[in-house]
Amino acid sequence: MTIHGGVLGPLHLGVSASAEGVAIAPKIRTVLAMLLVHADQVVPIHAFMRELWQEKPPTTGLRTLQTYILTCRKILSRLSGCSAAYVAREILVTGADGYGLKGHHVGLDWSEFQRLKSLGMKALEDGENAAGSELLDAALDLWRGGALADAPAGPVLDSKRRFFEESRLEVIAIRADAQIKAGLHQRAITQLAAVTSEHTLHEGLHAQYVRALALGGRRAEALGVLRTLRTRLVSEIGIEPGAPLRELQLGILSSEPGMV
Repeated sequence: MTIHGGVLGPLHLGVSASAEGVAIAPKIRTVLAMLLVHADQVVPIHAFMRELWQEKPPTTGLRTLQTYILTCRKILSRLSGCSAAYVAREILVTGADGYGLKGHHVGLDWSEFQRLKSLGMKALEDGENAAGSELLDAALDLWRGGALADAPAGPVLDSKRRFFEESRLEVIAIRADAQIKAGLHQRAITQLAAVTSEHTLHEGLHAQYVRALALGGRRAEALGVLRTLRTRLVSEIGIEPGAPLRELQLGILSSEPGMV
């Protein structure tokens, strides 16, 4: 049986994406998260130690980590229906100075996100805007919240979280561009309104939002979004909007369609 592993939201480990996940203690969540985001790789012991205890692991750290790995194997055994010995030999294995999770035993939502993203982008490149947008919608639907939202994290998982989130924002921007080109301005506006309220200083997403508003006949609102963004950029980080946003504003004011 393939186990579902979810990292695009709170950590989820269950028999399927829709099934209720098993309850996992915080430190075990960190260990499982490290294994999931490095599927098919051996995670070195020192990486686990640093993630769990930063620069001050306890003297019993190695033994404690071994206990955590044993607990993870018990969870995987219960979910898969396989014996603990099989799990240790074939699923969560001991490698050279570390531990690794064999990816073909775990259906990871991040892997599915990447697959759908690639298919969606290929469809868009081939001029299949509707199919490409649907595939990107499906990729974004896999997200259940902030990546690894409930996994206590050190430097490695924090870096992974940022990487996952940037990938999500990239897909949102690509989808919005496809929708705008297809004339689906209202759909783009609805989706971008939510994400720009979450990422209040992201100039690229705001540019897409402003374009959608302007092309959807809502130029006054588009200019209002630009004013609000400029105020935030200046007051919060002391910079003016970049050239693309300034050119977009000029295009709206001059009613030049090619500049929007």
